[in-house]
Amino acid sequence: MITYQVEQGISTAASQQTDASRAAAELADALQHEHLGFVLFFCSAEYDLAALADAMESRFPTTPLSGCTTAGEITPEGYDRGSIVAIGFDRRLFAIETALIDDLEYFALADAQPLVDTLLERCRQQAIAPINEHSFALTLLDGLSSREEQVLATLDAALGRIPSFGGSAGDDNHLSHTHVYTAGCFYTRAAVVVMINTRLPFEVFSTHHLIPLAHKLVVTEADREQRRVVELNGLPAAHVYAALVGVAPEQLSAAVFARHPLAVRIGGQHYVRSIQGVNSDSSLSFYCAVENGIVLTAMQPTPLLDNLKVMLDGVSARLGATSMIIGCDCFLRRMELEALQQLDQASQLLCLAGVVGFNTYGEQHHGMHVNQTFTGVAFGSLPTNGHV
Repeated sequence: MITYQVEQGISTAASQQTDASRAAAELADALQHEHLGFVLFFCSAEYDLAALADAMESRFPTTPLSGCTTAGEITPEGYDRGSIVAIGFDRRLFAIETALIDDLEYFALADAQPLVDTLLERCRQQAIAPINEHSFALTLLDGLSSREEQVLATLDAALGRIPSFGGSAGDDNHLSHTHVYTAGCFYTRAAVVVMINTRLPFEVFSTHHLIPLAHKLVVTEADREQRRVVELNGLPAAHVYAALVGVAPEQLSAAVFARHPLAVRIGGQHYVRSIQGVNSDSSLSFYCAVENGIVLTAMQPTPLLDNLKVMLDGVSARLGATSMIIGCDCFLRRMELEALQQLDQASQLLCLAGVVGFNTYGEQHHGMHVNQTFTGVAFGSLPTNGHV
């Protein structure tokens, strides 16, 4: 099945073909046109990735491609699995340049600043729109690299006032191998920076449906490199957390973690730090960075659909009618929707708002790495007297 739509120089398409060659062919049939300048795609990790890379490069031989694997896709018709969704950008409205970061361990400001400056200069040379007011960065990172915080903070310092958002690649909830894609290849332990300069109005946004409770937990022993909390409040972490949420330690599960997340408060805002799993030594592994001494706040979900609708309505009100939204939606939010049997209702909201994107292993917003969040960019429309 193929679905597609075209708005304001942006075309979107999705294929449910499991064969890589057929999927790429369907995308190319929907997206190819004489002014196609760039394609961004998000694909299930169930594909034969080597075959998919070859097929995409063959079908888009003169068009730059970037993307990543997912923990679920958001197509023009809503949530999906086992598929590939792609976005085509018209070069008359968009200048898009990309860079690969293939050494996450040692990525520093001395690397980030020339990378960002080069991307901006290449966009500037295409003379689409003023750079400072009309550019943003999309970051796609290996979701199992455990280097998101350091890389994002470094990039944010180099970007200055240019907004950024992104998502950590997934692998259909297997938590074994995640990949980012650029320049003809899938990479692990790497990141792709996509600089987008456009004539269209846009807004980078982030939202979550969680509110803080009074309960506080202090991390008294942690393994920062492994994102593992050994003790909370001086006691085994899993036991303290289980008592907080009212279950026995052996009942801790992904569903419990999704319903009862924790967060760290920074600058008056709460940033969610979701738990990945419980270990045999009663420690807890997290999806985001944790370290000794931080204070974690217990969070309580509010209705997710209500929060999603308010966010989408607010973006539309500020931009006017949105032409399309690229969304990075935490896979834990999707799990919650599935548990509540609200996935179809959420799909309808996303479809009506023109959202395409993917379910992530972590979200990125202005240099922060967070969980259980929906972040992205919404595009408005050109004025009625505007022209492509």
